[in-house]
Amino acid sequence: MRVTSGVIVAPAPEIVSTRHVERVALGAFPTPLERAPRLEEALGGADVWIKREDLSGLALGGNKVRQLETLMAQALAAGADTIVTTAAAQSNFCRTTAGAAAKLGLHCVLLLRGVPGLPLDGNLLLDRLLGAEIEFIDTKDPYDPAVPQQLQGIMDRLRAKGRRPYLAHVVGTAGAVGAAAYLPMAEELIAQWTARAISPAALYVTAGSGLTLAGLALGLKWLGWRTRVVGICAQMPASFLHPLVVQRANEASALLGLGTAIAAEDFELDDRQIGPGYGMATAEAVEAIELSAQTESLILDPVYTGKCMAGLIAHVRAGRWRSEGPLVFLHSGGTPTLFAYGSDRLDQARAGRQA
Repeated sequence: MRVTSGVIVAPAPEIVSTRHVERVALGAFPTPLERAPRLEEALGGADVWIKREDLSGLALGGNKVRQLETLMAQALAAGADTIVTTAAAQSNFCRTTAGAAAKLGLHCVLLLRGVPGLPLDGNLLLDRLLGAEIEFIDTKDPYDPAVPQQLQGIMDRLRAKGRRPYLAHVVGTAGAVGAAAYLPMAEELIAQWTARAISPAALYVTAGSGLTLAGLALGLKWLGWRTRVVGICAQMPASFLHPLVVQRANEASALLGLGTAIAAEDFELDDRQIGPGYGMATAEAVEAIELSAQTESLILDPVYTGKCMAGLIAHVRAGRWRSEGPLVFLHSGGTPTLFAYGSDRLDQARAGRQA
């Protein structure tokens, strides 16, 4: 690294070509796989393991780092100097995108669903600290047609200023690449399971955009592994998300030339933990957050991982997987979101009310 006229100039990052997709190294992989004995005891003896994607490093980590390794490699290969993306105001993807851009010396523009004047906490605080330029759009719907229209306006404005923007829109054209990024994780998981001589009955994954679920369902099927991938919906109903996951998985398979097709029965989705809506804490999620913290010092959030753990807990308590093998919970990160929820909001959710 050198300094020229007061500007820090980073060395050109190395783009690594693998048999999957090109990527630029941003995370700390492989992430750990840990047993959760005190949580097991609290759940009546269920065999539970935690895949610690929250420890993936970049900008407080999370599962989005693997996506960004591939998306940033594409952006750099295209000669981009600016990354543009969009999601909710407390988006983990936007936070890690801003982190990846900062690390690679790129400008970052975030179009956040929300309104100006939101409290500067959680991921939104980190977006600012990481130097992202932030715009807002007054909608809660990621599929609102106004979103791509405003993104196009941002891209046009940047080009008019002489910049070379790259659009990383995970519910749009970047979806197949984002799903393909999780093939190495499938291989990583199988290597860790094999080393520990376990054959998990199920892998629990938070289903937001569904890209992690799509990539893992594809990867495990491609590798001939029978572990059931269970997605716990945090945002969209299963009826809406299920065909999108199939589509993204098969787009990723075609992109990688795997020759493996994913069908609806190759994974499952449970949308009973969404509660009142996206980003709204539930009593079940708060219980899962507290139980995980007080048994394993595992910090979850009310938007994604808390609801996913609540889904796993509900299934165990209902007697599912009683003797079918271990369960693996994918801790996909998102911890900064917890700090956007004061204790009053969690208390209200615990009591079955919303602020």
